[in-house]
Amino acid sequence: MAADHVVIIPHYNDAARLRRCLTALSQSDRDGVEVVVVDNGSTETLNGLMADFPEVRFVHEEGRGAARARNRGVRESTAPSIFFLDADCVPAPDWLDAARRAAGTADIIGGAIDVFDETPPPRSGAEAFETVFAFNYRDYVERKGFSVTANLVTSRAVFEDVGPFIHGLSEDAEWCFRARDKGYRLALDEGMRVAHPTRSDWPALVGKWRRITREMYELDRQSHPGAGGRARWGIRAVAMAFSGLAHLPKLMFSPKLSGIGERLRGAGMLIRLRLLRAWWMLRQAFGGTA
Repeated sequence: MAADHVVIIPHYNDAARLRRCLTALSQSDRDGVEVVVVDNGSTETLNGLMADFPEVRFVHEEGRGAARARNRGVRESTAPSIFFLDADCVPAPDWLDAARRAAGTADIIGGAIDVFDETPPPRSGAEAFETVFAFNYRDYVERKGFSVTANLVTSRAVFEDVGPFIHGLSEDAEWCFRARDKGYRLALDEGMRVAHPTRSDWPALVGKWRRITREMYELDRQSHPGAGGRARWGIRAVAMAFSGLAHLPKLMFSPKLSGIGERLRGAGMLIRLRLLRAWWMLRQAFGGTA
């Protein structure tokens, strides 16, 4: 019997978190739901996962990148409703039910993303920073006009009309902007909740934001090509350098953090990261790379 809904999960060398994600999904009623994991050529073996989750379909995609993996998942499935989820996310016990209810209420539905620490307290500076600033999903959907693909529901008809995700860009934002330009409506459903782990250290934060900065620059170049676009990016770089001070009160007074130590470590991470992002952006504006 054909599935009514498909959950598409890209994966690369994160088998322990993928197991946690699939275990959470297995607690839900999956009647009429197909789960497709698209692996990007992991060096970690997935044999144990395949044995423990025989109801999940595992697909191999040689082209690296989550965008290509998600596109492959769409091609490998036929269900009219598409639920995108990330391998490192933990869906709430009622996430599938909420996604089913949300499907069809708007053309594209973004859900809520909470964060949690994978290490015992006290939080590191990276964890404190991510606790306050990671995944401002409400702002993404309601003000910026996109939802991250870690928790996104759409229909096959919409996806096929908008077209696939594009590798090398901020693919979730770019895809949602394309959909908006075609007249499709984006909505927020906070009943669809997943949890995402905070990055635990500086190298993990740098890796995340280096990738995001590169993708944002490529997306911005599409909208503002030429010298004018580079100048605009340079101005944004200068603003980025000072943005840490502007956002410092939000971190220092956040009720999500405990104690002055977490706040000071988070503050140091905020200032350090914003200055580094500004440097990357200036390099890009003058022809270099992040």
